[in-house]
Amino acid sequence: MIVVDDGSTDGSAEIARSIPQVRVIQQENQGPAAARNAGLAAAAGEFLGIHDSDDFVPPGKLKAQIGHFLDHPRVGCVLGRQRWIDPPPTLTRDPIYGELDGIPLPSAVFRTSVLRELGGYDESYRSHENMDLLFRLRELGYEVAVLPDIVLFRRYHGDNISFASWPEKDPRLRSLKAKLDRSRGLKGAGAE
Repeated sequence: MIVVDDGSTDGSAEIARSIPQVRVIQQENQGPAAARNAGLAAAAGEFLGIHDSDDFVPPGKLKAQIGHFLDHPRVGCVLGRQRWIDPPPTLTRDPIYGELDGIPLPSAVFRTSVLRELGGYDESYRSHENMDLLFRLRELGYEVAVLPDIVLFRRYHGDNISFASWPEKDPRLRSLKAKLDRSRGLKGAGAE
């Protein structure tokens, strides 16, 4: 297990270091994409699961997701469903899956080789880096699977990065524009 401490101030790195099986990487705060890339650089396994510090996972998460990978070699990412512990009142249900706030991208498990082929996460994103990565993964022809299993328990506490106010432009729109530019073959695709 690799824990990337991206400039936390709550003493979590010291707690993680007390567990012998955990490797801790500390860095100045650079945001989720940089933290995920630091973990990717240190990863040695065939699969890489991400997990944010403010969420919980149920027993069996990795068994279900990795089992799906083993049965489906073209799958590059396996997601699952979520259950909110204390959802904010503004959440809506996803029109396809019926999930409160949709399918959680932080539930992802990837083939490590696929993440490396993609070049990891785009560190210019301070939020919604997962959406950009999934667009790029699909462009390379990899499948994204969504399991019916609950693989993530989400917590809302008011300081969640994914609920922080966005800059003037929604990062999801920037990611979608970059995808469209790449599909059209435009030079400088993704640049603002």
